[in-house]
Amino acid sequence: MRAVPDEDPRAAVDAVLARYVDDRRTELLPAGDDAAPLADAVEQMLTGGKRLRAGFVYWSWRAHGGDPHGPDAAAVARVGAALELFQASALFHDDVMDDSDTRRGMPAAHRQFAARHRAERLAGDATRFGESVAILLGDLTLVACERELADALAEHPPARRAAVRGVFDLMRTEVTVGQYLDLVAQVQPWGRDPAADEARARAVIRAKSARYSVEHPLVLGAAMADADERGLAVCRAIGLPLGEAFQLRDDLLGVFGDPAVTGKPAGDDLREGKRTVLVARAAALALAAGDEATWTLLGAHLGDRQASDEQVGALTAAIARTGAPAQVEELIDQLAAQAFTLLESQPWPQPAASRLVALARAAVNRHS
Repeated sequence: MRAVPDEDPRAAVDAVLARYVDDRRTELLPAGDDAAPLADAVEQMLTGGKRLRAGFVYWSWRAHGGDPHGPDAAAVARVGAALELFQASALFHDDVMDDSDTRRGMPAAHRQFAARHRAERLAGDATRFGESVAILLGDLTLVACERELADALAEHPPARRAAVRGVFDLMRTEVTVGQYLDLVAQVQPWGRDPAADEARARAVIRAKSARYSVEHPLVLGAAMADADERGLAVCRAIGLPLGEAFQLRDDLLGVFGDPAVTGKPAGDDLREGKRTVLVARAAALALAAGDEATWTLLGAHLGDRQASDEQVGALTAAIARTGAPAQVEELIDQLAAQAFTLLESQPWPQPAASRLVALARAAVNRHS
């Protein structure tokens, strides 16, 4: 099957999200002018982004027989938009929990509202105000994702609704639990057992990111096309290793990425003390080599919010010298190869097959 000339899942999802923002502005009008900044903040969070998850939904749906000319195409776009709204909710909350300064090159929502509080000389604590607003923004977009999913599935057969709803609900539960596991990991005594640290980091990756970023979107698309259990199982087998490779790439970019491309200051992940596979490997290699200087730097500055640019630069260089980045690159290659071997062996029709391969490569070979 040849591609439909206007077959652009990203544009379709963007249109759904733009309509959502417009509807919310109208809905918020009766609440008064003070509520308008909520819609502005949601619009900013929804603007940009790769729409990777929505892309996996759409092209998986097409791979499993979805008809781009049929009435289900609009519903698939709405399922993709529901994923993007859930992503926005998770990011609003995640930025508060990580105390992040930026998101996609702009001040994070809690920082923006705290700055507004200070600029307008409002009463109370500006930081707490900003965090409270960001939590509410996360709640608002979580409500929106539920509404969008329900509307997308309203006219569909009960079996399809149940299948899609089951995947979506599991995904949201896993991400929430994964976020908790991430918080737990951050407060564990660290560095005494690097193997346990890495095992914990990979468990967080799988729950919080890998399944959510690739596996579940692939399964959602297949479920929208009424794929059988074998088809769903293939999507899971492709999606989990690919999703893990995706997050490992993100961890490398969080330390070694170009801020002009990633939209995040260099070393933010180190200042936030993220317990990634990268830092677990660096600690293990430093211990094995008797590298006390690197071990000391990790202990002193990983998670140090006040670390200077020079200290973060020294820590970054020390991690690079251990050889840990090369080992993580090798792990990415192994996981990606596992996923691509299965992906490229599927008898899926064109253009869906090639589009899924392209999306998968973009997920693991990206620079932002």
